[in-house]
Amino acid sequence: MRKAKIAIIGGTGFEKLFTCPERVVVGTPYGISPPISVGEIGGKMVAFLSRHGPEHKVPPHRVNYRANIYALHQLGVERVFAVNAVGAINRELKPGDVVLPHDFADFTKQRTPTFYDEPPVTHVDMSQPYCPELRETVIQCAERLGLKVWSRGVLVCTEGPRFETPAEIEMFRRLGFDIVGMTGVPEAVLARELEICYMAICFVSNMAAGMQERLTPKEVYDVSMKVHSKIEQLLIETIKTLPLERVGTCPCASALKNARIK
Repeated sequence: MRKAKIAIIGGTGFEKLFTCPERVVVGTPYGISPPISVGEIGGKMVAFLSRHGPEHKVPPHRVNYRANIYALHQLGVERVFAVNAVGAINRELKPGDVVLPHDFADFTKQRTPTFYDEPPVTHVDMSQPYCPELRETVIQCAERLGLKVWSRGVLVCTEGPRFETPAEIEMFRRLGFDIVGMTGVPEAVLARELEICYMAICFVSNMAAGMQERLTPKEVYDVSMKVHSKIEQLLIETIKTLPLERVGTCPCASALKNARIK
């Protein structure tokens, strides 16, 4: 298999970024991955994985997050950019806005949240849930491109596949959350457990429940098509800018150091 140190996780369409992509399916201890496209962006090998499958057939609560992240790990991936559609809780946000969350809260209910169900007991530090170095690079690239992004925000992840109720959104607002989605967790945690740098690039597809009369998947899709080129541009510029090797001092690459009780 072709190896890649950088990966994009998102919806369909991003594989068009690649030069001569190769499609692979990776077997893992947690199941078989969806087809992964591996190709070149800016002289670097990059893997693209559609978390819902190539035809968006897997709902968010049924995504095999462990197989997805482990498959990327087996391909040699050290950095992941995850693209997520989210609803706006913060009233200052509007559909089409791009948000780079700095923190998350987990309100999922039945997902397997870890690779470490067996000894040694492992507790990874999530004081900085998203790689600070990747976030800073994306922010700088957005400024260079003249793209407006929200550089901070708290993402709350819900179970899905239903959308949230107005009462739930009001609760989240009072708790200080800015955006809501269904796919950000446990991806971020699993990546940290494998010492992979991970950050989320979220685009607001809609105002959350109670802030508009109704919400349909078509509305989410329509907004995603409008913002797709902006995110493509940001990903290409960021990948070109990144050094091939990780040389920084982010918490991701050494996440397992002192994390295990022996």
